[in-house]
Amino acid sequence: MDHNFAKEKVADTVSSYKITRIREDFPILSTMVHGRDLVYLDNASSAQKPRQVIDRITEAYTMSYSNVHRGLHFMSEKATEDYESARDSVRAFLGASSNAEIIFTRNATEAINLVASSWGRTNLRVGDEVLITYMEHHSNIVPWQMLRDEKGFVLKALKPKKDGTFDVDSFKTLLTDRTKLVSVCHVSNVLGTVVPVFEVTKLAHDVGALVLLDGSQAVPHISVDVQNIGCDFYCFTGHKLYGPSGIGVLYGKENVLEAMPPYQGGGNMISSVSIEMSKWADLPSKFESGTPAIVQAIGLAAAIDYMNDIGLDSIAKYEQELLNYATRMLDLVEGLTIIGRAYDKGPIATFVLDCVHPHDIAMIIDQQGVAVRAGNHCAQPLMDLYKVSATTRASFAMYNTFEEIDMFVDALKVVRRMFA
Repeated sequence: MDHNFAKEKVADTVSSYKITRIREDFPILSTMVHGRDLVYLDNASSAQKPRQVIDRITEAYTMSYSNVHRGLHFMSEKATEDYESARDSVRAFLGASSNAEIIFTRNATEAINLVASSWGRTNLRVGDEVLITYMEHHSNIVPWQMLRDEKGFVLKALKPKKDGTFDVDSFKTLLTDRTKLVSVCHVSNVLGTVVPVFEVTKLAHDVGALVLLDGSQAVPHISVDVQNIGCDFYCFTGHKLYGPSGIGVLYGKENVLEAMPPYQGGGNMISSVSIEMSKWADLPSKFESGTPAIVQAIGLAAAIDYMNDIGLDSIAKYEQELLNYATRMLDLVEGLTIIGRAYDKGPIATFVLDCVHPHDIAMIIDQQGVAVRAGNHCAQPLMDLYKVSATTRASFAMYNTFEEIDMFVDALKVVRRMFA
């Protein structure tokens, strides 16, 4: 293992990035696992939370908790102010033009289901086409299959190139004047491939299709400006963004959202109700029925503030260095094959080892304190495409270090010696 190289890279980066201070903000990183220091490399599944987010959540519950939008007392007004301030933080984070374009959901899965159930059920007909890719998480496959079975449209899927690169030429071929929606990930949760969303959006719009982007694997790592991209919908989930679980976001262009019927009925999403009929509330309330995830939204805003304080560009640069180093080190492990080598990719390294099943790898290196993900990663069509039943995935975050990558690769070499 080239430890000196790692130390040099750390020295180059720490002076501006302050990795030591960042790690101190994440209490869980001091946890011991099986008597070893925790090396947490399962960030694509869910990221850990900084103390600033944990403290903000605690403060909201202990100092200013109440239901929102309804009460006339101080606590309700304060909670409403904080909740709507969180929406404004998300708007700025995504570069949306209006808070009306920001819908809070439980997660990205619910956001996609909202679009499918509301926009899709209203606009898709027999003969229409929805275009996805083989790189999608199941949450961006199954809702469209369910709606296809109901409405009778055609669901088409784009295959990536062998190295995981998004195939623009094939994408152009699959687009037709019958394509009504393109729904794709911004960054693949398996391959790490960064989809060329600017080009994808323009090409889709040229044939009259709307565009939905799943940004769950993108927003923790790169800056996103939905107005610049031009997409019609963009969604992400909070727990991968160093925020709490139970909160997600759907961005939609205001004119598109205005034309969509409500996703669910109940309190808060109405302006008036009689036994005979109801009238819907204005955006964004029309799509936020019932009591929302108040404190979770506040926690998400705290996570966004935390990332902004560090600097999204600094995070992206640091994580790219981590990925480059991890790729170099993994390539030195005999019998290991990385799946997904697109030139432009997020901080994800997915691989197979020729002598052992991914589940065994994950369990064995867990004894060394190393946490990775093994399985199909909710991406079975992609596994089938690459003719593997499962893979091991290491995914990196702003708080990981080059030394942790050394520990991870050393643990893999132990596995290799055990099974070779």
